[in-house]
Amino acid sequence: MATYTIVSKQITSNYGVVATLTANEIVTGQSFTISGLSGFNGTYVAVDLPQYEFTGVNTAGDLIFNPAVLLPNQVLFAITASDIERTTATGTITYTLTCTWITKADVEDWLGFTVTSPSSDDDLLTICVAAANAYAYRKRQEAGYFDASLSTVPSQDVRLGTIMYAGALYRERGSIDQYASFDPLATGTPTGGSMGQIMRLLGVNRPAVA
Repeated sequence: MATYTIVSKQITSNYGVVATLTANEIVTGQSFTISGLSGFNGTYVAVDLPQYEFTGVNTAGDLIFNPAVLLPNQVLFAITASDIERTTATGTITYTLTCTWITKADVEDWLGFTVTSPSSDDDLLTICVAAANAYAYRKRQEAGYFDASLSTVPSQDVRLGTIMYAGALYRERGSIDQYASFDPLATGTPTGGSMGQIMRLLGVNRPAVA
């Protein structure tokens, strides 16, 4: 969860615009919650992240901006309310990224066994799945992908890469730099050996494509 301080507010043509004090990581299509700002409090979906002053909509319903006025860190969203000229404001924006591209069952299929529930193993697997989902979404976002859905995986290669990463995290339990083994002379392959394949499946570290 991330929280940002609001420094300005505006409502024009049933669209609200708030600006945050610092750069935010909200993306188009993502839900967020405004608190402590009268007339704006509630949960909304980001329609745009404009860097210029919002002036309204044209007859076709397109958003219009004034490129002569640069206003960073803005979030634009739909709201039915009377117009308010841009002015200073105080409040907060809070958002939580909860990606659910893969499940424990997906990782159990990849591992080849079912984890007993409830158990400490099941608790660890739950954490690994959540960590892999968050990691995959964040890395793709950093690479220039804008995956609209946090609940529906964008493609099967991304799904497999996320599953593999969760499985690798789970299998690292009790090990230092390779999979745990009972053989005192074992020289297994470091667990990071599959990271190249995972990154390729996620589409990371290469030019972003649709």
